[in-house]
Amino acid sequence: MFPYDSCDLTQDLRRLGVEAGDILFVHSSFKSLGPVEGGAESVIQAMEDAIGPEGLLLMPSFNLIKWELRPETWDINSTPSTVGWITERFRQLPGVYRSDHYSHSVAARGRGAKAFVGGHLRDEGYGSHWDRKPWGKTFGLHSPMYRAYQAGGKLLMLGVDYYTSTYVHLVEAMYWHTLRAQSRDTEREPAFPALDRVRLGAFWDRFGGPQHGRVGDADCRLFGIRGYVDALLAEVEKDPRPYLR
Repeated sequence: MFPYDSCDLTQDLRRLGVEAGDILFVHSSFKSLGPVEGGAESVIQAMEDAIGPEGLLLMPSFNLIKWELRPETWDINSTPSTVGWITERFRQLPGVYRSDHYSHSVAARGRGAKAFVGGHLRDEGYGSHWDRKPWGKTFGLHSPMYRAYQAGGKLLMLGVDYYTSTYVHLVEAMYWHTLRAQSRDTEREPAFPALDRVRLGAFWDRFGGPQHGRVGDADCRLFGIRGYVDALLAEVEKDPRPYLR
C-alpha cells in the first residue's frame, strides 16, 4: 500500500465536511490513519490546509498522568501531551500556543490562536472537580473548550471512539451547575456527576448528529460542538440515570 500524503488527507477531510474558516478541535489516533508520508506533521498540514488561513486548529495537550503528580509536573512549555502523537507533535511546532492548565490544557495554531487559549487561568464560569488553584476553571467561560463551543467550532474524531470525547466533561460541568442551583441542601452540595461518554456517544449517533467518513484508513466523525453539547445536556437533564457511571 502506498502511503497517504497531506493532499490525500486534505481531500478526505473536505469530503467529510471540514471547511475553510472552521474552528476545528481534534481528537486523534495517528496509527488509525495507516501509512502517512511525512508522519504526524503531514496530518497536521492536511488539517490546516482544509481549514485554510482563516481557520483555527485546536488539539488537547492534556497532562493525564497520575492525578496527584499533574500539578507538580506541569510546565506550559515542556510538559508533554499524553493524548496521542499528533497532539504532542502539534504542541512542539512553531506558532502553536498552549493554554495554562495543569491537567486539561489545549494547544492552538491559526487565526487568533494566542488570544483563544490565553484565558485559561481566569476563574469565571462552570466549576468542576478538576479546578485547582492557581489555575482557573477547567471548563469555565474562558477555557478554550468552552470558547470553541461558544464560537461554533467543530469536533473531529479521527480514528477514535466516544471514550475520548472530553467534551462530555463540559456537559458534566454544566449539569453540575444546574444541580447546584436546584439543590435545597445549604450544607452539602450535590456530587459532581460522572457521565458515561460511550453511552452518550451512542445516543448522539442515534440522534443523527455526526457526519461519518474516512480520512486515510481512519473511521471518522465530524459534528458541531454546540449541537453535541446542547443535545447531550438536554438528554441528561431529562433523565440522567441511563448515563451515570
